[in-house]
Amino acid sequence: MLRAIVFIGFFLSLTSVQAQKFPSDFWHEGRIVLETGDTLHCNIKYDLQNDIIQSELNGRLESFTPRKAVFFEIFDKTSKRYRSFYSLPYSATGQYRATIFFELLAEGKMTLLSRESIEFRNYPSSFYYYGSTSRMVLVNKYFLLKENGDIQAFTGKRNDLLELMGRQQDAVQKYIKANKLSLENKYQFADIVKYYNSLQ
Repeated sequence: MLRAIVFIGFFLSLTSVQAQKFPSDFWHEGRIVLETGDTLHCNIKYDLQNDIIQSELNGRLESFTPRKAVFFEIFDKTSKRYRSFYSLPYSATGQYRATIFFELLAEGKMTLLSRESIEFRNYPSSFYYYGSTSRMVLVNKYFLLKENGDIQAFTGKRNDLLELMGRQQDAVQKYIKANKLSLENKYQFADIVKYYNSLQ
């Protein structure tokens, strides 16, 4: 009986992983601007974890790295919105800079960028004997682009964000509370930064 429960739990977990779909799994209509200045209007599939995008036009497939594609934009069929990505130099250690793709979420006196990855996470299982189950989830990591061009990883904590907003933090905090916004939601996070950028 125990072995049967374990097998069923494993099967359901595996089925959930296989059935899960993410934006990077789909082809999206969009455009790519190349370093040469040429623009391709095509279907696009992206992979930010490996920093590569694919284009499909009239059955022809091509791949581009951040060195070849300086910008691309898609209409994301999963979120029903346009998304813009730029290739920018970034160093996680403060030394060698590599050019990678970032999604632009908000631009202004505070510019918010993000990168997404698909990771396995453990969650408690509804099966008493099974313990826990693993499934793939979409994880967003955030960055702030400084005026000098440096890109800094952001912790994603609300108090850290408000501290960066100086004398505007009270107004922003009221805006967050009134609209019930959360930094855990990528687009709500972007709305918060856009509101801050609109303040004088």
